[in-house]
Amino acid sequence: MTATPRPGTPAAAFARPGPPLPGPARPALHLPPSEPAEKGRTDSNVRMAVTLEEAPWLGWIFVKALMRFAFMVSNNLVAIPSYLCYVIILQPLRLLDNKCFWYIEGIMYKWLLGMVASWGWYAGYTVMEWGEDVKAISKDEAVMLVNHQATGDVCTLMMCLQDKGRVVSEMMWLMDHIFRYTNFGIISLIHGDFFIRQGKSHRDQQLLLLKKHLENNYRSRNRKWIVLFPEGGFLRKRRETSQAFAKKNNLPFLQHVTLPRVGATKIILNALVAQQENGSPAGGDAAKLDSKSKGLQWIIDTTIAYPEAKPIDIQTWILGYRKPTVTHVHYRIFPIKDVPLETDDLSDWLYQRFVEKEDLLSHFYKTGAFPPPKGHKEANSREMTLSNVWIFLIQSFAFLSAYMWYSVLQYLYHCLF
Repeated sequence: MTATPRPGTPAAAFARPGPPLPGPARPALHLPPSEPAEKGRTDSNVRMAVTLEEAPWLGWIFVKALMRFAFMVSNNLVAIPSYLCYVIILQPLRLLDNKCFWYIEGIMYKWLLGMVASWGWYAGYTVMEWGEDVKAISKDEAVMLVNHQATGDVCTLMMCLQDKGRVVSEMMWLMDHIFRYTNFGIISLIHGDFFIRQGKSHRDQQLLLLKKHLENNYRSRNRKWIVLFPEGGFLRKRRETSQAFAKKNNLPFLQHVTLPRVGATKIILNALVAQQENGSPAGGDAAKLDSKSKGLQWIIDTTIAYPEAKPIDIQTWILGYRKPTVTHVHYRIFPIKDVPLETDDLSDWLYQRFVEKEDLLSHFYKTGAFPPPKGHKEANSREMTLSNVWIFLIQSFAFLSAYMWYSVLQYLYHCLF
């Protein structure tokens, strides 16, 4: 039999209603009342000790972030005005030799993007490349179709394309219109990038503006590559909507990417693919092709993967408070002749590409590596590197240029006033 605890005793407070349970009294009933409090104080002391141990490291991270932010601000204050001054001074060259003007502008544009890439490089945010080697087609016209997870995707591409010849110099970006109002917006406007406004109410108008923009600015400025994010937004913002749309329309259910939108891709292909009709090129700006140009030749399916599916945003890229990490970029190249141009077929083709991205990312998140191509036992990776000497030279040129333009403006001010 089991003894019934007297009312008012600690055991009675823990006694359950109903029939008594067989067996010895539970050990928890015999714990002294003061033990939970002592345990709480111990946990508090442990937490305080951990916090005190981490304090120097957190303090250093904070100081380093402030130093990086100060350098980034100074970098922008010298590099962007210097670029604008050079562009203004070179306007007569634009009238005399338009091709030469955009060649020089492209070099300065690449240097500016190289500076942005260096901010992440020195914070330990590096890139590992997988799949096919896009250097082999760096002189041809191509479109990059990239999955979109965070603002750091753009910075990652700025870094990994720096060693691909003149690709960055001759590249056109399609980006959200909000970037127009950033410090880099004026640079992108001059270079000829396109700012697209998201939303159903703007979609048709934006596609017409994109078509006109390509006709007026793509080949006239000697552009060869276009970067496009077909998902139309960040993964975390569009995933739920995309999955609901997929369920409603019996389309693939995707977790690591979203279903792409076909509008901008179709406009680009129709405008830039050199379709031969009666022996002459056709298709928007393709009519302006010179005898040496072959038009758009490649689609580069580009997949960006972050370890543990934790993307890097622009704030982290600038401040560098996240521990060093390697971003992985996978390339797959498709000849343009294998890409359908009709809307329905193109939609199916794009969906298939993003289903493949889903498989690539699923494999990466499970194994830490992309799967090998068919017929190979393992996938080969290439570590992308930036030259410290080159970064030092372009940074020095930016600061020296700013000093030169400041001296010139100061001299003109004294002469006039």
